[in-house]
Amino acid sequence: MPFCIETLRKIKKILVIIQRSNGDVFLSSSLLMHLHQYYKGPKIDLLVNDDTASIAKLIPYVNNIITFSYTKKKKNRLKQEKNIIFKIFKKYDLSISLTASDRSVIYALASGKKALSAIEIDIKKSWWKKLFLSNYYFFDKSKHILLNNLESLKLLKIDFKKILQPIEPSKDVIKRIEYKINKHNLKDFLIFHPSAQYDYKIYPMKLRHALLDRLSNGSVPIVVTGGQNSHDLHIKKQLPVLNNVIDFIGETSIEEYIALSKLSIGYIGMDTLNMHIAASQNKRIFAVYGPTNIKMWSPWSNVLQKSSVENSPYQTYGNVTIFQADMECVACGMAGCNDSGKSECLSKINPKYIFEQVDKWLKDNY
Repeated sequence: MPFCIETLRKIKKILVIIQRSNGDVFLSSSLLMHLHQYYKGPKIDLLVNDDTASIAKLIPYVNNIITFSYTKKKKNRLKQEKNIIFKIFKKYDLSISLTASDRSVIYALASGKKALSAIEIDIKKSWWKKLFLSNYYFFDKSKHILLNNLESLKLLKIDFKKILQPIEPSKDVIKRIEYKINKHNLKDFLIFHPSAQYDYKIYPMKLRHALLDRLSNGSVPIVVTGGQNSHDLHIKKQLPVLNNVIDFIGETSIEEYIALSKLSIGYIGMDTLNMHIAASQNKRIFAVYGPTNIKMWSPWSNVLQKSSVENSPYQTYGNVTIFQADMECVACGMAGCNDSGKSECLSKINPKYIFEQVDKWLKDNY
């Protein structure tokens, strides 16, 4: 059912539902910017999973954040669902679900006078969603997540630019990070981010250390970054002591990391939220990929307004270089080999080759 455009122009309150990971939430920022501009400053609320709330709080144009907790779901599912529905029930002129799950679509239907959502192509899963939603689009796993998120703007007849919108850290946070890097006498530096949310995305320790050893002999200092979760702190304990390598793991909040990334000259590391942050800032990116679906999750180049659409052991487009294993199964899109949590393909990416590409770029530019 098409929207009545005249009705949509009167929209003052919008709920955007994103029940996926940190990267999905961050990559919604361009959608929120266009909604904010087109509807002349509406109140935009987000409904996200509680483990993504920290990045959601930093996105511009957001009025309020409602969280869903999988921990609470296990303890008392009905109570949480009841509380969320009570908070959102018919409170919004428009609701947009970027997630095709049944729960997310129900939230959209419950909250918005007009509701649109991503839905599955499989008619067995989506038939009822087509019936009740005001409008919908098919979630396409062969299309970049940024473009999937912007599909809702087509339904709303809103013109848009294919740009990954950066998050600007506050002036106080920038000053704090400037002070921190000045203590280490850093001017030009590269970020090396060795961790990711899941083990199957992390470059093996032996290869990681070999890459760091080579980078330590380069012309530009390397700042190693990470949070305070178990994956990152485990890597911190293993980190070798090397000249020209500074360990910042566990020493920055997410907003401080955004400021650090803004002050850097580029990013080396895994396909994770931090990589997408660097991409939004138009930094030079050297990304190491395992089984991740590259069509959906490769770094978005604002320079070319495109991402990667194919697997290749080595490829460069715009400001982005991606490294993958030369294996027929790459990229399988699974959580490691046969969903085992371990990715053999990552062990086949030679750190020497990664360093050579970084070093060539540095010699050409610094």
